Amino acid sequence: MSITSTLIVQIIVFLLLVAFTMKFIWPPIATALDERAGKIADGLAAADKAKAELSAANQRVEAELAKSRDETAVRLADAERRAQTIIEEAKARATEEGNKIVAAAKAEADQQAIRVRETLRDQVAALAVKGAEQILRKEVNAGVHADLLNRLKTEL
Repeated sequence: MSITSTLIVQIIVFLLLVAFTMKFIWPPIATALDERAGKIADGLAAADKAKAELSAANQRVEAELAKSRDETAVRLADAERRAQTIIEEAKARATEEGNKIVAAAKAEADQQAIRVRETLRDQVAALAVKGAEQILRKEVNAGVHADLLNRLKTEL
């Protein structure tokens, strides 16, 4: 056999191999490659969609956090105002109670002073009577001279 006939047979075998490959082997490989490309495209689209959803979720979270911060600030301000009101009311009540206690103490002191004066007057009157007895060297009758002793008390 000559080289030409061998070359022609090899070309025919090659063409049959190419035809067989094009008819039976290439379509499943092309289909598998197309499916893989579709899956990759779907995955990229899903990734883009997930990225967009994540961005939207982050914006919603930031909005909720800002809203929460605002509500917390408002509640803290309200609590501080209530605390100041309670403190002011307690101060007012304490001042009022203190004034009542001071007034009661003053009234008690005034009554005590009056009692002490009365006691002192009685003692001074008794001393005056004893002094008068000593001076007169005779006994003074307190019952008889009660009017005189009462005038002496009021003068003291």
